[in-house]
Amino acid sequence: MTHLTKLQTPRGTRWAVDGLLLAESFQLRRLLELPVAEMPAFVRASASSEPAEGTPLAPVEDGSEVWAAGVTYLRSREAREAESTVKDVYSKVYDAERPELFFKAPGWRVAGSGMPIRIRRDSRWNVPEPELTLVVSARGEIAGFCAGNDVSSRDIEGENPLYLPQAKVYNGSCALGPGISLCGADALSDLAIDLVVQRDGRPVFTGATRTSRLKRPLQELVDYLRRELDFPRGAFLMTGTGVVPPDDFSLRHGDVVRITIGGLTLENLVAP
Repeated sequence: MTHLTKLQTPRGTRWAVDGLLLAESFQLRRLLELPVAEMPAFVRASASSEPAEGTPLAPVEDGSEVWAAGVTYLRSREAREAESTVKDVYSKVYDAERPELFFKAPGWRVAGSGMPIRIRRDSRWNVPEPELTLVVSARGEIAGFCAGNDVSSRDIEGENPLYLPQAKVYNGSCALGPGISLCGADALSDLAIDLVVQRDGRPVFTGATRTSRLKRPLQELVDYLRRELDFPRGAFLMTGTGVVPPDDFSLRHGDVVRITIGGLTLENLVAP
């Protein structure tokens, strides 16, 4: 796979591919305007001979949009039913033809690997949600993926499903990284998703699933997202979580959340 990263270098923000800096003029939005079959050649033509050195950033641009799908794994449906005062709404979503889709973050609000994430001050029950995140072209093709963390406040969403935006969308609630692996949808059908939360240097929660346990085909989620919506800059689509910590677990300040999907590892510290 071709692997794209975004770095903060001494000379400014630069994109890189497989360890080499790309031309200063390279823009992700221009890449995502192309047919998927032309993307690898476009990236290779933009590569320089300079080694990629710098601080990793989220692999997005200011104009990028991150969306998310919910209740796409059976485990997620069971957890949402258990936490909610309106239990049947989640079984209806899981079994419905139309998926749950919601806006998660603009590009400028997304944390990259090594950057801090947050939990809400007005919530007592906060969890990480490790999610395969699709990179979608302007044409609606799946162009690749990155690892994602859809940080969520389970008590707020459980109190009332209409509080979903407050449970899901706030400063520090979205992390993507460490880069983008360019590939087709076929390569994403059975990836391992692993989550480790460390506290005071030791694991306090681990969990795993596979993308093959998703109820819906990935392209179906993309197609529903694009109904009545244009994405001229492409989009990022988080595909839901199949890893849910137990009810007595909540993230704390100082925790380190590590998510590994298909060889990509996203790591973030929970900051105050």
